[in-house]
Amino acid sequence: MEPHCDLTSIPDDELLGRLAELLRQSRRVEADLVAHIGEVERRRLYAREAVPSMFAYCTERLHLSEAEAYLRIAAARASQEHPILLEMLRDGRLHLTAIAKLAPHLNLDNRQALLKRATHRSKRQIEELVAELAPRPDAPALMRKLPERMNSKPAPTLELRPNAVAASAARIHSDSRTASAPVLAKAVPVEPVLELRPDGVTSSAPEHQFGPTGRTKQLASVDPLAPGRYKVQFTASAALHDKLERLRALLRTSVPDADLAAIIELAVSEKLDRLEARRFAKAKRPSQAVPRTDPGLRHIPAAVRRAVHTRDQGRCRYVDEQGRRCTARDQLEFHHHYPFALGGDCGTENIRLLCRNHNQYLAEVDYGRQAISRHRRSLGRVSDASAVHSSGLLTPGGT
Repeated sequence: MEPHCDLTSIPDDELLGRLAELLRQSRRVEADLVAHIGEVERRRLYAREAVPSMFAYCTERLHLSEAEAYLRIAAARASQEHPILLEMLRDGRLHLTAIAKLAPHLNLDNRQALLKRATHRSKRQIEELVAELAPRPDAPALMRKLPERMNSKPAPTLELRPNAVAASAARIHSDSRTASAPVLAKAVPVEPVLELRPDGVTSSAPEHQFGPTGRTKQLASVDPLAPGRYKVQFTASAALHDKLERLRALLRTSVPDADLAAIIELAVSEKLDRLEARRFAKAKRPSQAVPRTDPGLRHIPAAVRRAVHTRDQGRCRYVDEQGRRCTARDQLEFHHHYPFALGGDCGTENIRLLCRNHNQYLAEVDYGRQAISRHRRSLGRVSDASAVHSSGLLTPGGT
């Protein structure tokens, strides 16, 4: 491909083909890069470049980021004992993150079966696989007050950790004597959780990142501990903490031990039931009346929404030419297979669940990309899908 070429004139199929070929080339180059890093480290050639370690050579001489260097060094070291890892990296069956996370658990006995299960898995799926191989014990629930920021007076916040450890040390050296009852700890500074990287390099845990002010802020995180068990961590406001305490008091009969995870699960389940009842018309005793689905009637009856949600298993139904189905389960919308504006009805056979992206994509297929773009511009809200749906060109929640 010529440098700085104009990709806008390339047909869709050719563009996708080019991207797939570039990805194949990139994977081959990545595998070769990892192999070279491993051989340079084996020969200790980094010492000739006036650096003390391979990690320093990668960051200071090759100008890789710390994360890039860590992943490639970890993959290179693992491939010395398991050469098949390079083959799987080259053909795309494994990515660098998967190799780095699996390497400590690989041995000659489990290698074949483990790598087969890890093939084409996402980072989250690999983490769940590792949790199955090396399960960690449940951590106690914790609520504690975070320190206020300097030079500002924000509302008090709480670090809410259902089934989470009380401190970073407990993540590394778990104490079996730790009480399992929820604890309201004293206000203490929250230290960033550090993990050891190759060559003694440390890096902040992924749930920390810099906010708009440049300060490190803590993000919500969900980490698998063992099969079917997860650690959930996020920061809550003082108002949420107060609500949780009130909820804990009200649920004392249902949850005698006041387990925070159980209380949150009950609250989430109740809210989920309400939202699904409103969005997908799910009901314990649904009406038996036959819904009207005549062409020209815009409203999708509750019975149809229930049937479609059940049939499509609460998941986007879009399938590509290779027979692969979209995995999205959020931002789902009801889509008219035969467009409503062209006379399509609201019957079960004509309605399907699609994620927002595929709903919009099929709208462009049905009406034309330019027509959809003009329509969005006329509304003055190009990125707002609901504006397009409410206009009449598309039905509410679908095309």
